[in-house]
Amino acid sequence: MIKELLSYVRPHRGILVVGGLLGLVGSAAGLAMPLLAKYVVDAFGQGGSIAGPLTGLTVAVLVGAVVSAGGNYLMERTGEGIVLSARRRLVDRLLRLKVADVDRLKPGDLLSRVTGDTTLLRAVLTNGIVNSIGAVFMLVGAVVMMAAMDGVLLLVTLLVVVVIGGMTGLIMPRIQRAQKEAQTAVGDMGAVLDRALQAYRTVKASGAEEREIAVVGDAAERARDRGLQVAGWTSLAGVATWMAVQLAFLSVLAVGGSRVASGALAISSLIAFLLYLFYLVAPIGQLVEGAVQLQQGLAAMKRIKEIEDLPAEPAEPVAAPAPAEPATGHAASAAPVRAPERAEPVGVRFEDVVFRYGEDRPAVHDGVTFEVPAGGLTALVGPSGAGKSTVFALLERFYDHQSGTILVDGRDIRAWPLAELRAAFGYVEQDAPVLAGTLRENLLFAAPGAPEDELWSAIARTRLDDLVARLPEGLETPVGHRGVLLSGGERQRVAIARALLRKPRLLLLDEATSQLDAVNELRLREVIAEVATETTVLVIAHRLSTVTNAGRIVVMEGGGVRASGTHEELVGHDDLYRELAATQFLVS
Repeated sequence: MIKELLSYVRPHRGILVVGGLLGLVGSAAGLAMPLLAKYVVDAFGQGGSIAGPLTGLTVAVLVGAVVSAGGNYLMERTGEGIVLSARRRLVDRLLRLKVADVDRLKPGDLLSRVTGDTTLLRAVLTNGIVNSIGAVFMLVGAVVMMAAMDGVLLLVTLLVVVVIGGMTGLIMPRIQRAQKEAQTAVGDMGAVLDRALQAYRTVKASGAEEREIAVVGDAAERARDRGLQVAGWTSLAGVATWMAVQLAFLSVLAVGGSRVASGALAISSLIAFLLYLFYLVAPIGQLVEGAVQLQQGLAAMKRIKEIEDLPAEPAEPVAAPAPAEPATGHAASAAPVRAPERAEPVGVRFEDVVFRYGEDRPAVHDGVTFEVPAGGLTALVGPSGAGKSTVFALLERFYDHQSGTILVDGRDIRAWPLAELRAAFGYVEQDAPVLAGTLRENLLFAAPGAPEDELWSAIARTRLDDLVARLPEGLETPVGHRGVLLSGGERQRVAIARALLRKPRLLLLDEATSQLDAVNELRLREVIAEVATETTVLVIAHRLSTVTNAGRIVVMEGGGVRASGTHEELVGHDDLYRELAATQFLVS
């Protein structure tokens, strides 16, 4: 784990060396002060001039302060750089994880790892390591000077420090365990709070504020309890350090006083020795603090490493044109409306596909076989839980099937480079997520390089022009967190327009009309029919009125395909489809 920690330091080792050298210079200036103080005392005793020793002492103080301040600034600056690189690295990993792994993780805990755990790295990799190096130098220098003053007093000091230091060493592993538990508890609290915030309106409508406050409060108490464990062990380590110095001081004072009384030691040497003993307080404290921070950093590194060790999808960026310059005002609305040129549509074939979400879970697909011809409209229908949305998850390779074959454009889906595969698809999810930002940013999210005329074409085709005209800043209007300022139907149309701008070879629509009124549903059916003349459209629909004109309808039930055909054929030959159509008043 130490090796992983140091990997964050390597890019900054040059500036860390400079900061460390400045710290050593400051420490050297500090080491000179007790010796200069001895010269001042000797000058007083001998009746000589104290101007020289006092000047040297003043210069040492000033040099030590200025140089140490410069070194501390470099350390803090480097620490911020380490945190930045750690966060970028972790976010890069998080956004490349497989969907299956993210589905089982808690968003609040992931945020805690990106924010809290990476911040702990700054302390251990700058103050913890570099300051510890300076503290070692200061400690060794003080010991050398103390040995020059009096060897007997040095042995007394080291005996006390070693005994207390051994006791402190036994505490360090407990601090690491307690810190990891504390960070995990903070992540759990974030996950609980995130749950309540994600369902904020449901919490309000259910009158569940008090219950959720209690749940989050319980999680906060657990985090506090874990934090108190860390504080307890850390305080014990600090007390041990304080005891070491105080006991050493009392021992040196007793033994040194007797040696001064016997004439074996000069009073100025005892004063200088005691000053050096007090100089041990800072480096010993820094070493203990560095050891504590190291344990905290190791605990944080373990949590970060848990994410970095998860398998990630390959990074295969697809080249995209540069983003188009946004047009504003009436010039934008006057842009000509035309359908974008599209790539050749692709066909899809499932052959005896078996898939389950976990080894201990039942099969969602159990021998699924069907074909989607290239071009035209194909629909997937059936009761909830039949495995329809899973078809889309497998096509996007959010999950990999266990057996069988999935062909896209006649090519095994696993043979496609992942980025190329997804670039061929336009995908509208069931809940049609909209991101915080402007309407323009949401529309161009999947195709940032789309020209202005194609943008307005997609807006017109999805009947969003009225929305744009109504918004106070048009396309530049913020839509709020998760698109809260838009209606459900508007969010769905934004998601569809976003997918159309991608110029997909296969358009995947998961319940694309579920939140639309009858008028907008009819208009969107016309858009889908129009798009189906240019590319392949695969639709999941519970509302059969959306797909009665589909070239092929695949009926799924219980993880398999029970029938396929046109609307008229299925009404005549499949009982389940006829029942679904009858409940929606499409047949008598």
